[in-house]
Amino acid sequence: MARELDNVDRGILYMLQLDARNTTSEEIADKTGVSASTIRNRIERLEDDGVVKGYHPEIDYESANLPLRVMFVITAPPKQRSEAVDQLLDIHGVIDVREMLTGNRNIQVEVVGRDTSDIVRITDAIHDLGVEVDSSEIMKQRKVQPFNHFYFSEAVDDITRQEDDSETE
Repeated sequence: MARELDNVDRGILYMLQLDARNTTSEEIADKTGVSASTIRNRIERLEDDGVVKGYHPEIDYESANLPLRVMFVITAPPKQRSEAVDQLLDIHGVIDVREMLTGNRNIQVEVVGRDTSDIVRITDAIHDLGVEVDSSEIMKQRKVQPFNHFYFSEAVDDITRQEDDSETE
């Protein structure tokens, strides 16, 4: 069941998306105008309610000797789509699977490999699932940013305005 978020929750989510590993409860508290203990309690509640599902490192696969990143766009029969997603996750080298609601081109799969033999092995494993590979492209980079709805919450806007005002005094 969806949970209503208030401005403090939205501020927490925005700050965690920016840098969950290096952002302290105290820093989030300063931005949202509540105590650090309130932030810790709110984070725990957001986790318990399934709003925050985990904290994932951003990996530079090239530096980890996995220089090839390929995005496959796949069509799976609608009734087999969810099962195909689970099976794709079992293929060694698959790092991200996205299930779409469309009838065609309904799964996107990101994979990594050391060399072309890894990519061929993964491609063969995908074909063995009985799905159709519509396209595959070598990825150059992927950039992610925080959902800006959380940033534009009234609480964060008010805090930002207060900081701007104090700097001009």
